[in-house]
Amino acid sequence: MFDFSGKTAVITGAGSGIGAALARRAAAEGMNVVLADIQEQQAEAVAATIGRDRALAIRCDVTDEASVIALADAAYARFGTVDLLCNNAGIVPGGRHRKVWEYGLGDWQWSLGVNLYGVVHGMRVFVPRMIAAGRPGHILNTASVAGVVSGSGSACYGAAKHAVVRATEALYAGLKEVGAPIGVTMLCPGLVKTGIYDAERHRPAQFADGDGPVRESAELEAMREELYRNATTAEQAADMAFDAIAEDRFYAFTTTAFDRAIRQRADDILARANPNFDDIVAMSRRDAGLDRGPQTA
Repeated sequence: MFDFSGKTAVITGAGSGIGAALARRAAAEGMNVVLADIQEQQAEAVAATIGRDRALAIRCDVTDEASVIALADAAYARFGTVDLLCNNAGIVPGGRHRKVWEYGLGDWQWSLGVNLYGVVHGMRVFVPRMIAAGRPGHILNTASVAGVVSGSGSACYGAAKHAVVRATEALYAGLKEVGAPIGVTMLCPGLVKTGIYDAERHRPAQFADGDGPVRESAELEAMREELYRNATTAEQAADMAFDAIAEDRFYAFTTTAFDRAIRQRADDILARANPNFDDIVAMSRRDAGLDRGPQTA
């Protein structure tokens, strides 16, 4: 069992959603917490609820390796060690019902920059320091159910999350090979009540799309609201993540609703069959108790 008390957690995307819930849960476990977010005021607000003696809020742009290096330097300078790293920051570009060829280059660069390179930078910057310390530790990478199923929706988000799944599996295998006392958990949220779909309000200028942000139709927005009315809360997702960390468990899914879809995709691959995404979507929605709307969160 991973001992949290008195240890230090670094959490990206900690200003809202699952990241903020992870920070509060870490603090409840007796940990020092470094809250990183590109929206520093939001991270500061969460840190204030924890207490300045045990929480440090840092503005961090996870798409920029130099910013992540500065985050690590600040964390080690303040608390002396990092025992739990949560590479959690994530965004979804607007217009998630566009086809893959309809996304702009800015959409792809932003999604890959935050969702994939945010994890890559976190691993490259923190893992060597954690290994060198020789202390028991743990790394949580936030992927998504969208990283293990497929289809036409949310293409640039799902592609990034598929890459996160592969990178996290490689992290787990690599740490085992070198005998490091560092566990790995991959969090795969399904439908979770967060503000991830409101990220367009904070899209950095360097990732602007030539056509501007694309919003869903009023009908699709209403469908989304209905879907998320009874979805898993961020706090519930954080509890599931911490349970997996404590048990040194790799896979942490927030729902079983997509299990049949995951199995269908694996079966199609092994059978060398053409993908049957209509069945995947239908099974996922039926098992989740949904009749229509987005496939994953």
